[in-house]
Amino acid sequence: MAQDHSSPAQPSTSPPLRIALAGLGTVGAGMIRLLETNADIVRARAGRPLEIVAVSARDRSKNRGVDISRFAWEDDMTAMAARGDVDVVVELVGGSDGPALTLARNTIAAGKGLVTANKAMIAHHGMELARLAEAAPAPLKFEAAVAGGIPVVKGLREGTAANAIERIYGILNGTSNYILSTMEATGADFSAVLAEAQAKGYAEADPTFDVGGIDAAHKLSILAGIAFGTCIDFGNVECEGITGVRAADIAQADALGYVIRLIGMADVETGGDGTQRLLQRVKPCLVPKGHPLAHVTGATNAVVAEGNFSGRLLFQGAGAGDGPTASAVVADLIDIARGETSAPFSIPVAEMVAMEPAGSGARTGRTYLRFTVTDRPGVLAEITAAMRDAGVSIESLIQQGRVSEGGEVLVAMVAHEGPEKNIARALALLEASPSLTATPLVMQIISG
Repeated sequence: MAQDHSSPAQPSTSPPLRIALAGLGTVGAGMIRLLETNADIVRARAGRPLEIVAVSARDRSKNRGVDISRFAWEDDMTAMAARGDVDVVVELVGGSDGPALTLARNTIAAGKGLVTANKAMIAHHGMELARLAEAAPAPLKFEAAVAGGIPVVKGLREGTAANAIERIYGILNGTSNYILSTMEATGADFSAVLAEAQAKGYAEADPTFDVGGIDAAHKLSILAGIAFGTCIDFGNVECEGITGVRAADIAQADALGYVIRLIGMADVETGGDGTQRLLQRVKPCLVPKGHPLAHVTGATNAVVAEGNFSGRLLFQGAGAGDGPTASAVVADLIDIARGETSAPFSIPVAEMVAMEPAGSGARTGRTYLRFTVTDRPGVLAEITAAMRDAGVSIESLIQQGRVSEGGEVLVAMVAHEGPEKNIARALALLEASPSLTATPLVMQIISG
């Protein structure tokens, strides 16, 4: 038998990639633990060691479960960019502006790499930072800013690079998905499940960014920029959260063969004049039980990308947490250690187009509507007359029983496929009606 005379793998002799870490919360501490636990794996895949040399946070004395005494400490995190012993700065502080943005600008201006998990900063200032990075040149990476540990940014930038993306959509906020899927499993109403999620640490004390859809809108605008080669346009994302969804809506969706999920969706429409317009919206939707997104429960994220040659691709996994998010941050650091410095949004900023926003009125589809009305004769006829006058064809209608001593009832209906502008017209006709005691809930039905 021939003997194996090959030499064992030798440690890399390349100089380490020297890292400054701003932010020592759960993700920052998780990144330190990952680099310690998987040091050999990371070194082998990066071709060189990854070494933290400096850190910064609000409280130096706080116990974070990791040893930070071996790292240099900076009280002012924005000064980290000027350190001569730093190659890359990792920003895990958050916030669209303020010190995080100052640090990002300073880092890139110094010609150093920037890795960030800050979806708000990228959504608001991503185009500016990408221009600066391309001019420096310096690497700018933000895999952890979208969907935590799911490599969807890399998947779009690299895995689907040969495709024209026709549509991208998915579940982009784990807190909202946890609340909706728990309502589905338990029958509890929104407020009760939100309180439970806050007690368990799944939701913030102020959950507005999550349940209001803003967090998902930040992520959607970033994904749309990569998928369609368009300038990030967070300001034109149509955004509606899940605060209006009731347990009765969950039960009615179930009876119809659907689940309710907060869906971020973006696609490009081409008008008759050849002008391309970008539709971006975050809304609760009815998802068929046979669709992959219907089976995404808990604090999980999932993104569907539809390419003209690849077909439907599903990216699914933990959308937050110390381990998954730290994994995405370190993956970006490994790319930088390897010398990967391509355009942050896959194509140069100068080649990205600023598309006009597309209105959703001309879109066609089936729609679920729920009205909260007074329990008196003639209300149902009033609603159906408005639908008729607006050109909305009713597929099914359910009037549910008295839900309170005040006499309110819920009227739920599914409209046949038709233009969304007709639904808006019907709601406008009903806007001044004294019969409606709350704003109607309107949810699009996702096709299978």
